[in-house]
Amino acid sequence: MKIVRHIANLGYGSRKQVQALFREGRVTDAAGEVLYTDDPVDHDAIRIDGEALDPAPGLCVLLHKPVGYTCSTKDTGRLVYDLLPTRWRQRDPVLSTVGRLDRETSGLLLLTDDGGLLHRIISPKAQLPKVYEATLAQPLRGDEAATFASGTLLLESETKPLLPAELEVIEPLRVRLTLHEGRYHQVRRMFAAVGNHVSALYRSRIGGLALDDLPEGQWRLLDAADLARLFGTDAA
Repeated sequence: MKIVRHIANLGYGSRKQVQALFREGRVTDAAGEVLYTDDPVDHDAIRIDGEALDPAPGLCVLLHKPVGYTCSTKDTGRLVYDLLPTRWRQRDPVLSTVGRLDRETSGLLLLTDDGGLLHRIISPKAQLPKVYEATLAQPLRGDEAATFASGTLLLESETKPLLPAELEVIEPLRVRLTLHEGRYHQVRRMFAAVGNHVSALYRSRIGGLALDDLPEGQWRLLDAADLARLFGTDAA
């Protein structure tokens, strides 16, 4: 791929704008030597204004999503993309959320520009466990764990039962729920189906990946070891 097109696809501007960066001598190699548009050079060796390029295509990002942010590029109000570098909205391939967390749900959110990785994560075949911690409006009745684990629970307006899910009581009004699929507003609808209401919801884990100590509103890039943990293939 031509160097101008590569840099433009990373969100640094249109091809015309990137060509202007070259004319102004702002694109250099790691040693500070000015680069030209026809120079054969690797991604990692390119600098713009002395700074390394943003990650190459194929990145995967772990974000600690706060309440109040929407997983969309078009909605009004605060978007999860507001928490990432501004240029990343213009990347090609596009940086997409891996599934969604609704506006009032916080916690672990993955984003990637790798379509194959995205589909591998969300594929029903993967059945990556997703762990949520929910604060409930009312105490549990006592039969919810058995109902969720039965594999027979039907959500309103659906005809296919949910896969079995595991419920763990943390405190009288606080529970941990592990899902093996991802349906629309699934946690909230599951508790609505048993006569309760979720007043706060937080996703703490997907597969073998957890937020750990990542502060709310912050993000980090995932490496090969992180992806191995995500899919449970970490030899450690």
